[in-house]
Amino acid sequence: MTARVLNVWWNGRIVGQFTQDRHGDIGFAYAEAWIDDESTLPLSASLPKRPERFSRRECRPFFGGLLPEERQRLVAAQALGVSPANDFALLDRLGGDVAGALQLLPDKQEPIKTGPIADQQPTPLDDAGIVRVLDALPTRPLLAGEEGLRLSLAGAQSKVPVIVIDGRIALPLPGQATTHILKPPIARFPGTTENEAFAMKLGATIGLDVAPVEPRSAEGRSFLLVERYDRVRDTSGVVRRIHQEDFCQALGVPPETKYASEGGPTFKDCFELLRRVSARPATDVLKLLDAAIFNLIIGNADAHGKNFSILYDDHGPRLAPLYDLLSTVAYPDLSPKMAMRIGKRATLAEMDADGWQAYAKEAGVGLPLVRRRITHLVDSTAEAVARVLEDISDLCIDSARINHVADLIAGRAKLVRLSI
Repeated sequence: MTARVLNVWWNGRIVGQFTQDRHGDIGFAYAEAWIDDESTLPLSASLPKRPERFSRRECRPFFGGLLPEERQRLVAAQALGVSPANDFALLDRLGGDVAGALQLLPDKQEPIKTGPIADQQPTPLDDAGIVRVLDALPTRPLLAGEEGLRLSLAGAQSKVPVIVIDGRIALPLPGQATTHILKPPIARFPGTTENEAFAMKLGATIGLDVAPVEPRSAEGRSFLLVERYDRVRDTSGVVRRIHQEDFCQALGVPPETKYASEGGPTFKDCFELLRRVSARPATDVLKLLDAAIFNLIIGNADAHGKNFSILYDDHGPRLAPLYDLLSTVAYPDLSPKMAMRIGKRATLAEMDADGWQAYAKEAGVGLPLVRRRITHLVDSTAEAVARVLEDISDLCIDSARINHVADLIAGRAKLVRLSI
């Protein structure tokens, strides 16, 4: 058996080859033309351009990081009839539209050229069609195995990439870049659509760079639409992919160890990464500083290394807009301990002046700056909670849940102020 090959495409050019040998071992090698072109970027901060092949240990954090995680990965593999441990087989079937600019396609297959969405419109889904998608996702994550769809997104939560045309949702045509992510509520936890919509809109309202979201419903079923920041529609109407990678990929950390307690990135690692990679490190360090404080305010204990990303757009590498903001402490069954400790403190109850001093050191900034940012974000949050609640209440089904989350966040904002 010869080696199996997936060509890695980036905007119509082959970056290199992702391979699996007859023993099942994976590797990656850049194409010579990609290495020789000084205008091209590496796939990842953890995979610098070089002629030597990257081993499984070196390349798996990036390629495995393109795939769904935990139960989503297991169920998708079952739907496809492949082993959940086989990254190559999963990317062979799901790698047509992934996070970032890449497409992973079998050897001798080229990307399908797509034109403006106005000229190549997939059929929009009516409410019944959206409900069918919502019903299918628990047993077929990412609609794995549906003819013509090869879609992948990282994460442990159910979701599927879609296209939104004039406000209407559609599944993409073969090869078409998706524009949004459709996220159904998490079955075990009531009101996650309302919770995430509120947290995301609250962050945007107080001036954080947050991916745009819209809570919607179909036949009484709620879901969230998140606009993809790694897609852009050009002047001719063509949707183009923009490269990105999450912090675990950039730091060479496999998705299974994304939590800091398991060896995943710490905030110190993340700040050092931004200083090394970002085109505007001072700006991005401040954005990440604010993101950690905001997550503490809203009670998002699940902000790990895969929930922060670097976007490689025309302005140079930068911290991507925030996503997956959810008040996890609204659900007593979930641990209140932060996935990445802030100043060696795991919960809001533990935060004190010494903790903020340690966090300032982790971030490489002065404590007075940290205190100013805490005060600003707390005051902005307290002022914005009622306004955001009023703006989105009409869009949400579970008004009791969204009111509960708003009250919880308002109370936490007061406690964060006391911690400094």
